[in-house]
Amino acid sequence: MVDLTDLLADLAAESAQLDSLVAPLPATDWARPTLAPGWSIGHQIAHLAWTDHVSLLAATDAEAFFATVTAAPDPTRMVDDGAEEFLAPPAELLARWRAGRAALADALAAVPAGEKLQWFGTRMSATSMATARIMETWAHGEDVADTLGVVRPASDRLRHVAHLGVRTLGHGFAAHGRDIPTTPVRVELVGPGGDVWTWGPADAADRLSGPALDFCLLVTQRRHRADLALVATGPVADEWLDVAQAFAGPPGDGRQPAGGKGTPA
Repeated sequence: MVDLTDLLADLAAESAQLDSLVAPLPATDWARPTLAPGWSIGHQIAHLAWTDHVSLLAATDAEAFFATVTAAPDPTRMVDDGAEEFLAPPAELLARWRAGRAALADALAAVPAGEKLQWFGTRMSATSMATARIMETWAHGEDVADTLGVVRPASDRLRHVAHLGVRTLGHGFAAHGRDIPTTPVRVELVGPGGDVWTWGPADAADRLSGPALDFCLLVTQRRHRADLALVATGPVADEWLDVAQAFAGPPGDGRQPAGGKGTPA
């Protein structure tokens, strides 16, 4: 089991990497549109700040968390509305994001072992919430990097994103209105350092293999399967590549094929 202290350290490192990318940007760059329809770089950071805020409420004040959820005029637009609500001039937004993520880290560290926190349609442990925050920070960081034409170095923090991607196999199928498979899938991913990360029974007939980075891009819907060097064997593993979704909520639109094959340069 992953130690919460280590997870929070990795979350801080992932956040700091994205912070170092956006902090020097002029205000005009914060307004640049990203591949997420209607979202600028500023919206990406505002979304992270808003989600940190809602996560903090879940960790410290369940009643306030529920009030936030029930007060939403349109639940299907809650994420977009949250990003708009937290959008602010760059300096103000950056300060809000920094303060919010620090407060959340402190709150998660204080959650008693075994306690489950309320979340949208489920309950999460502090470790699960920290893992989800790493995933989201990394994924939205990819949106920012893509917009700026920057290739960020991959790190072993991707293992957290990959783990969440594997754990949410059933959710991806369900979110797309498909039956949740009972067939086990063996997953073998090559990490940034060349070591192999594995999940599932070694003798499973359905298998998925390839670079860990590509798998993380798939499960966060930042690349289309056609542009990734992932190899699926078996019907369940192959269908998974079409519905993989590590984030909560309804299925996203995903990305259209760019025409390449393999880890994006």
